[in-house]
Amino acid sequence: MVKRIVLAYSGGLDTSVLIKWLQEKYGAEVITVTLDVGQREDLKAIEEKAYRLGVLKHYSIDAKDEFARNYVFPAIKANALYEGKYPVSTALSRPLIASKLVEVAEREHADAVAHGCTGKGNDQVRIEVSVKALNPNLKVIAPIREWNMTRDAEIDFAREHGIPILVDKGKPYSIDQNLWGRSIECGILEHPDKEPPEDAFEWTVAPEKAPNEPEYVSIEFESGVPVALNGRSMEPVNLIESLNSIAGRHGVGRIDHMEDRLVGIKSREVYECPAATVIIEAHKDLEKLVLTRHEVLFKQHIDAEWAYLVYAGLWMDPLKEDLDAFINKTQERVNGEVRVKLFKGNGLVVGRSSPYSLYDIHLATYNIDTTFNQASSAGFIELWGLPTRVARALKRIGKG
Repeated sequence: MVKRIVLAYSGGLDTSVLIKWLQEKYGAEVITVTLDVGQREDLKAIEEKAYRLGVLKHYSIDAKDEFARNYVFPAIKANALYEGKYPVSTALSRPLIASKLVEVAEREHADAVAHGCTGKGNDQVRIEVSVKALNPNLKVIAPIREWNMTRDAEIDFAREHGIPILVDKGKPYSIDQNLWGRSIECGILEHPDKEPPEDAFEWTVAPEKAPNEPEYVSIEFESGVPVALNGRSMEPVNLIESLNSIAGRHGVGRIDHMEDRLVGIKSREVYECPAATVIIEAHKDLEKLVLTRHEVLFKQHIDAEWAYLVYAGLWMDPLKEDLDAFINKTQERVNGEVRVKLFKGNGLVVGRSSPYSLYDIHLATYNIDTTFNQASSAGFIELWGLPTRVARALKRIGKG
């Protein structure tokens, strides 16, 4: 019998409805937990709302620095873009939320934890796999999945039970945001042939309305992570927040793509990730300056697998730890500065430098004073093309 439940609480429609549902369904005490991972919301108001809805206790946890250092920074090192587009911003926060749910549940001697994820999404997997990896004895309750209630029905339930909500049926966006990005779902966005309306965006201006003059930003990296912006050393949270603001006002960071959810559904996803877009592009460029061709090409495969594991809810899987070991080794030389030009929705790398640069102007220059011996190329071409020539010769005589 479940007597005490710890609920991951955002203060939004889904989880506010769940407080009442859990109380009625299980007759259990509900404890709510809200993590501040940079979602730009009033945590005090969320706490007050939770108590108005009858929770036994509420935890507000400032996890911004932990999120930036222990989750976002590894993602930067891995150039983490799921399917080449999505900086896994929402996915990164889920194992952190799960770990705090388990901590509170163990402290409060709870029988179960609960979340507001649907049965169609990825977050149910991310949270439940992480919770069970940390404490297999905890029961995990997923009321939205069990209840199978539509969003419109949730709105009606909230109104019937006097639960204050910030959405209506005319603008039913589902929002999730943190330091690394903002996810917008539902409503007109479920139609992939329709352009997202401007009221869906908050962090970025429309590129056509961005300033008519470009702005340049310089990002300094140490061991693969950003440590300074425009020559000023900054703590991780401040750096990311500052770059979100700068890039956002130039319309940089809007993402609209077709995504393959873990559960097998094709989904149209819309995100705003200004800082993530700029930092990852700068980081990839710096890697190409300091890593060898073999490292760069092999790491692309590792990065793609890393992003998939995080997207798929396997943050705590041993394979991710194995990949981290390789990635961290490559980042020892990823030190330097990258200059990015922001203009009308684009972030273009226009300069880079590093004490570990493998670029040698005396080799690369086309001027007469080059140190590259061009005569060596003839022998190289002869050997490089040998397998191809042999294969084509066999094909010409009908053996290939």
